[in-house]
Amino acid sequence: MLVLEFKAYAKQNQFQSIDEAIRICQFIRNKSIRLWMDGGAKSWFDLSKYCAIWAKEFDFANKLGAMARQASAERAWAGISRFYENIKKGIKGKKVSFPKFQKDCRSVEYKTNSWKLAEDRKSITFTDKCGIGKLKLKGTRDLNFYQPDQIKRIRLIKRADGYYVQFCIQVDRVELAPMTGKTIGLDVGLKEFYTDSNGEMVPNPRFLRRGEARLKRAGRLVSRKAKGGLNRRKARVILGKRHLKISRQRKDHAVKLARCVITSNDVVVYEDLRVSNMVKNHCLAKSISDASWYQFRMFLEYFGKVFGRITIAVNPAYTSQECSSCGAVVKKSLSTRTHTCQCGCEMDRDHNAAINILNRGISTVGHTGTSIFEIVNA
Repeated sequence: MLVLEFKAYAKQNQFQSIDEAIRICQFIRNKSIRLWMDGGAKSWFDLSKYCAIWAKEFDFANKLGAMARQASAERAWAGISRFYENIKKGIKGKKVSFPKFQKDCRSVEYKTNSWKLAEDRKSITFTDKCGIGKLKLKGTRDLNFYQPDQIKRIRLIKRADGYYVQFCIQVDRVELAPMTGKTIGLDVGLKEFYTDSNGEMVPNPRFLRRGEARLKRAGRLVSRKAKGGLNRRKARVILGKRHLKISRQRKDHAVKLARCVITSNDVVVYEDLRVSNMVKNHCLAKSISDASWYQFRMFLEYFGKVFGRITIAVNPAYTSQECSSCGAVVKKSLSTRTHTCQCGCEMDRDHNAAINILNRGISTVGHTGTSIFEIVNA
């Protein structure tokens, strides 16, 4: 599935109609969760049936298209299913993720009806009773490469800097790149974003740290305004734009770096980190979140499928302690940045860890009985 995003341009009353559609979406989702909590829904089909009942019972809900109401119920059932899966896995406490009522919905999703794309693919018209009408689209991608029947879902998203239209297109994205015959191991960190098994280091951009002063200033402006006032609403928009810029910087950095790593190597081995557990360390939580390791990993795996490369996640335990030359365990604290072993091996601790990560990845593939180069050339 390929997702293309365009910024929407329209009149103010049309944006108000989008807000109304988003509120209806939130209403359907919350009604679905309440129905499940009361024991009235045992499956997704039960929620789908009640979408039509709620449309007859509430006039405002009938404004949203039937498939858009069903998509909202699907989101609710996805949260319910995730709750059941966590229970089966034996997860306890707050991690169980009990479905919650949504208070600040920011998107509405349409399926294959209630919208019509213009022939030049530069505008889209929504035909349900919400009154959204025609929206002009502006973006860098060209929708003319895809047929209308390939568009399976359309999302209207509200962000701090405006409204956006996302097209979910059913297509198998495949790109060709020459094989390099190279393998690489990556060790992510806070000092450097990552160090590879060749000793190359990529600096950590620290987007949050760089923009933290502006964030705090915008936060103070919000706190000084009276609650419920127009000035407070404007200050919140400014604060939202600051956060949005940082999130976009992180994504752009992760996309470009992951694509570069994948196209430069045939096999990429990285750490299978549990970031959700690591951020419990309150001293390092902000720095870990700012590094966005998980987002980088997701794009590594995505581009690995696009370019036909092998990506392997390995257990990172003791990769910094083990010697990459002789295998001996050399205990060291986080403040010790140089790995020194009795065998004479001396190098940066992250470089040593990256080599161990690569060796573990190669041995993992070797257990299948097929060499890496046979898999790459298959």
